[in-house]
Amino acid sequence: MSTSSPLLRYRERFPITQRSNYLINNSLGAMPAAARTSVQQFLDQWDTRGVRSWGDGWWALQEQVGDQVARLLGVATGTVTMHQNIAVAQEMILSCFRFDGPRKRIVYADRNFPSDQYIYEARAAHGAELVRIPPAADGISTDGEQVAAAIDDRTLVVAIDHVMFRSSAIVDLEPIMRKAKRHGAFVVLDVFHSGGIVPLDAHALAADAIVGGALKWMCGGPGNCFLYVSPEATKRLRPSFTGWAAHKQPFAFSPAGQDYRDDGQRFATGTPNVPALYAGKEGIATLLEVGMPAIRANSQRMTKLLIEEAQRVGLAIKSPLDGNRRGGHVALDVPDGYAVCQALGAREIVVDFRPDAGLRVAPHFYNTDQEVVTAVRAIREILDRGEHRPFLAQAKKPG
Repeated sequence: MSTSSPLLRYRERFPITQRSNYLINNSLGAMPAAARTSVQQFLDQWDTRGVRSWGDGWWALQEQVGDQVARLLGVATGTVTMHQNIAVAQEMILSCFRFDGPRKRIVYADRNFPSDQYIYEARAAHGAELVRIPPAADGISTDGEQVAAAIDDRTLVVAIDHVMFRSSAIVDLEPIMRKAKRHGAFVVLDVFHSGGIVPLDAHALAADAIVGGALKWMCGGPGNCFLYVSPEATKRLRPSFTGWAAHKQPFAFSPAGQDYRDDGQRFATGTPNVPALYAGKEGIATLLEVGMPAIRANSQRMTKLLIEEAQRVGLAIKSPLDGNRRGGHVALDVPDGYAVCQALGAREIVVDFRPDAGLRVAPHFYNTDQEVVTAVRAIREILDRGEHRPFLAQAKKPG
């Protein structure tokens, strides 16, 4: 068992790794120590410069962080806007469409993250016809061919998750993109569970819009979600969900109506979330330094080790065994998963539990092989010793 990954030289930048076996990076990435300094810089500017801080860099920061994300995704700079959360990003892009003509269908997947689904389904009140694709035959993924089969000339929007949040299964995007292009449907790809751990290939980059966030694998903390819109689509889309930051001359405070910017910032809203941007930029910068190919290769190696160890101790797996079809985490289907998760936390081993998934274990480039093995063996010990039983009552409480 090797812990000699060259990426471990970055481990000391993430202080929580010195205190915890932190394997929950698909939910909230570890905080870089540099984020504390960065947020302190924001506070010092506010304290000493006051309102002049906007001109000193606050206003430009939203574009600078958007360009960081663009480089990490592999898209052009000037095409990414930052938003508070994924719901805002999804609402922004859907506001560009009307659902009152012959083309008014939204095709989406049952396995998509629920927040996304709620937003699509709310469009039914505005005339959208919803086409919800059931899970694939394996029960843990979305079948790209099945999604593609539902796309026709009545389809306006196709909304798909790149990596399934429960199982870590990667969706085959090629048939979806090919069929959507043939019928002129607009594809919104959610990369929240792949951005920062799975490089986007040509099929993913062919999406008309990409939404995601930096708080998971990008180690950017809450409040840093993003929206990419392809340059071609940007030229023709006019969001009805808008704000003064999307205006070509926002500080003219024109009463003559919205005059959208020509670049990706036409999808901005209002005053940017400056503290979140200061907190988030350091993690994204670290990932750019490490490089996505190295991160992906290390992730595939560590999740393979995780699966092999889980199989050795008799734990059921609800993620693809093929590393090329698997994102950054592995879902372990264990009895009383919520209670086992709490028992792990008592040992300072941090993973999470999701219904219909089980325990999600998500190592990142700053984790060691030994931490992965320790976590899996701890799950086996907790189950065998009944260490989780005191937590069973918590699992039955409402909420």
